[in-house]
Amino acid sequence: MPGIGLISREGSPVANAARTEAASWLTAHGHTAVLLTRESDTTALSTVGVVIAFGGDGTLLGAAHAVAVAGLDVPVLGINLGHLGFLTEVSRAEMLDALQAVHDGRTRRETRLMLRGRVERGGLIVAERLALNDIVVTRGALSRMIEVDVSVDDAPVTHVKADGVIVATATGSTAYNISAGGPILLPSVDAMVLTPIAPHALSHRPVVLPATATVVLKPDIDPQEDLVATFDGQFGVKLQPGDAIIIARADRVVTLLRVSNRTHFDMLREKLRWG
Repeated sequence: MPGIGLISREGSPVANAARTEAASWLTAHGHTAVLLTRESDTTALSTVGVVIAFGGDGTLLGAAHAVAVAGLDVPVLGINLGHLGFLTEVSRAEMLDALQAVHDGRTRRETRLMLRGRVERGGLIVAERLALNDIVVTRGALSRMIEVDVSVDDAPVTHVKADGVIVATATGSTAYNISAGGPILLPSVDAMVLTPIAPHALSHRPVVLPATATVVLKPDIDPQEDLVATFDGQFGVKLQPGDAIIIARADRVVTLLRVSNRTHFDMLREKLRWG
């Protein structure tokens, strides 16, 4: 029987304590608990049938990225030990019940679209990364409003003057996208959303795109300015003049494991006080 991988938020005593308790429970119930880190290699990940992340959404995003990079179809379950925890739906108080559900096989799977983004510079790829939530081009702390040429499927779309631009999945629509005024997309919607951050022109509104689209962002960069492309808020690349950020659907997906009967609208009401 495959083991159950456990990954906790680094440097968090609360997360580590929850992981230790979970490991003891799983071992007592006949499972092999495999302690993982974000840097765990494919060999370690290939020994598990489920990954459980202890922390906030950032911890789950890191775990999902590790699984996707390894090319494995391993579902990820989140135990929320952070603040909001929209993706990590299981609370600390519900942890043992969730483990029992995993043990009994009373779970359901949700497949989520991922994005693959790359930064091209002078015809070379200088960075490439997967993202479950979003890829964002934004200004640094000392930069002014930025300008970005946007094209979709090789067709010019617009020239945005804003604090930045977000390209989000349906999963990521409830993250940075919603704070920037973008729409909420249900996870089952096979789409991505392009959202300017605090645009200079009120006519620049979020646009929902098919998941098959390829988005290219070409920011106008002054050498003195500090612009960065971030992937799920986990990884950042400092941009240089002439850089292009190419974003498209990844050839891999992430599977989230659900152990409750909460609907997405339940999560919106509970976590975001929506409606």
